[in-house]
Parts: sequence; C-alpha cells; structure tokens
Amino acid sequence: MKNKESSPAAVEAFEGVAADLAGAGVALGQTFGARALMVNRKAIACLNGDGMAFKLGRDSPEHARALGLPDARPFDPSGMGRPFKDWVEVPASSAEEWTVLAEAALAFTAA
Repeated sequence: MKNKESSPAAVEAFEGVAADLAGAGVALGQTFGARALMVNRKAIACLNGDGMAFKLGRDSPEHARALGLPDARPFDPSGMGRPFKDWVEVPASSAEEWTVLAEAALAFTAA
C-alpha cells in the first residue's frame, strides 16, 4: 500500500474513534502498513491519508450508505484499480460518521 501522510486532524479523529470503541474490545494495530482498528487481530478499519477505510460487507446497507457519503469510494490500498470488495474509504470531511461506520464494521466482523 502506498502510505499517504495523514493530517493531524485525521489522526485526531481516528484516535477519537479508537477511544470510543475501546470498551468494545477494539485495539490499535497495523494493517496494510497503516494504523488500524483491530478486533481479535482482524482489521475492521484503517487510516489512509486523510480518509478512514471500513470493512462493512459488500452487500450490506452500511456499505451502500458509506459509499453515498461525499467523496467516499471503494478502498483500493494498492492504488492499482483493485479495490477490496468489503471496504469503503470515507474522507475526513465525513469524520463525524467514522464512529458509526466503525461500529458497523465491528458488527460485520463479529458476525
């Protein structure tokens, strides 16, 4: 993955989501070479530049809702036109949605 530099605001928002979900067993870790939210060593979300990517399940309503946010797109960590089917990257301009999306990713991963 091409690691994109994250702005201080994006890092702060990411860390806020991590703090919000710490009681649900979510821990900080690494995936795709990026800072990630992990549950039982499985990534549920990761920081990518000023965006955060979430594992929501390709056909889920949460996946469709996330893709409907402004400038959201399928998460393509390689940058080579091969997005991950279950993942959506949501820009920091929609950071107020990140905690809700991380909760949805947690539920999808636990299912």
